[in-house]
Amino acid sequence: MIYLEKTKKQKNMKIKIVSLFLLCYSQIIYSQSFNGFALYNAQGSNTTYLIDENENISHTWNLNTECNYTVALKKNGNLVRGTKNNGNTLSGAADAGRVQEIAPDGSIVWDFVYSDSEHLSHHDLTLVGDNVLITAWEVKSAAEVTAAGYSTNSEKWPTHFIELEDDGNGGANIVWEWHIWDHMCQDTDPSKPNYVANISDNPELIDINMLSGGSGDWFHVNGVDYNEDLDQIVFSSRFASEIYIIDHSTTSLEAASHSGGNSGMGGDILYRWGNPSNYGISGTQVIVNAVHDARWITDDGRPNGGFLQVFNNSGVSNNQSAIDGIDAPWDAATNSYLRTPGQAFAPSSYTTRYECGYGSASGQSASDRMSNGNIFVNASGGQGGAGVMYEVDSIGNLIWGPYNASSPKGFRYECDYPGIKALESYMNTSNTSCFDVTTITENTEIKNLVLYPNPALDHIIINDQDLKEVYNVMGVMVISTFDTKIDVNHLSSGIYYLRIANRNIKFIKK
Repeated sequence: MIYLEKTKKQKNMKIKIVSLFLLCYSQIIYSQSFNGFALYNAQGSNTTYLIDENENISHTWNLNTECNYTVALKKNGNLVRGTKNNGNTLSGAADAGRVQEIAPDGSIVWDFVYSDSEHLSHHDLTLVGDNVLITAWEVKSAAEVTAAGYSTNSEKWPTHFIELEDDGNGGANIVWEWHIWDHMCQDTDPSKPNYVANISDNPELIDINMLSGGSGDWFHVNGVDYNEDLDQIVFSSRFASEIYIIDHSTTSLEAASHSGGNSGMGGDILYRWGNPSNYGISGTQVIVNAVHDARWITDDGRPNGGFLQVFNNSGVSNNQSAIDGIDAPWDAATNSYLRTPGQAFAPSSYTTRYECGYGSASGQSASDRMSNGNIFVNASGGQGGAGVMYEVDSIGNLIWGPYNASSPKGFRYECDYPGIKALESYMNTSNTSCFDVTTITENTEIKNLVLYPNPALDHIIINDQDLKEVYNVMGVMVISTFDTKIDVNHLSSGIYYLRIANRNIKFIKK
């Protein structure tokens, strides 16, 4: 870009124009900060907070147990959160031992303790429909890990996942489980049953010796997410600097094996990314240190929908974190992730990146991609430190926050999320515009208005004769018409808003 010297008069005029532009632009950007709520556990306290877009507390859940890192809001308005169990035998980073489902009024729907001398829940959880999937350790003795080909004689705590279902009696049942221990290999001792001649020929397995030394939690799984469309689970490992995808369509028996499920691979690793040297392949080590909060971006037409997204703690440098999006090459026809034999899983580098504006977060952190393309960030101040939450637009402009809270892992929920609607009568709603917006789903009537089909492919129909304006998520009007049948075939896929008589109706263009 070439800059030309201007006269003083020209410079002053330019300043006025730029100032006016920035004022208008800031108003546009502000309007693009989605209306919704942030949900987080205040670390070291007993309280979970829900705050609105104006940073006002809308609702709290205050119980008699200390919050763990993670929390989730179910579609029925109930809260699910990990808590610290009194009397844990095991202890480690983000240890919990207990998970609870809590009604909006604070009453406990069910309470499940997973804590003994051999097991302990820790770090993260995610929703699988109405069920809850939690991360946990299981103890393997020094003799067991040696028998599995581990090079050091020491006790280890490999992670496993258990899926919990409400038993209707105030507790929960384990209905599915997966153990990383069932999917490990080694190339050092041919006499042991998990021996493979070449680690690089077996990327579906975890090399037990790829990490040496360290504490019992030497693998350190710290994040988990579920994709309902694919029926798959993604999780992240801090010490391996890698993320992994497994098949959830299996039975627990199949999950312990190498066959079965939609993939035909049982519980083996379907996809991994971030550190190809872990499976003996040369390639760019994109995750250079710690990684947290592996998740899928919701695939409903929003920007980068279907991508994986991770909080790459040292992604830019040791002093600056990044939010990386990864377009994993999934082939629906073969129910598999595409990979050239002998090469690392694609892509060779991140597909999208946001360089965090608040330096480095060394510990538990989180991110999300909103329906309008904005990125929500919850960056910790270090393991056990305070967190800052904020939102940026697609080009990195700060449009919400920063909100300082002791929040190692916060989440945003948009106005139309069913759980938010279910909570409305329990909230302080005086400071939010959430409940002023009308959202219509397919064939749903509201005040005699019907919009369908939604999602739409080539047209939408609305039973109203007034002027109708369609806006994209950037606030640009793309259609203005009095027609009741509106052609949307020319629009790009994504989220749009139909405006009629000061009423905003969201729809999705496929």
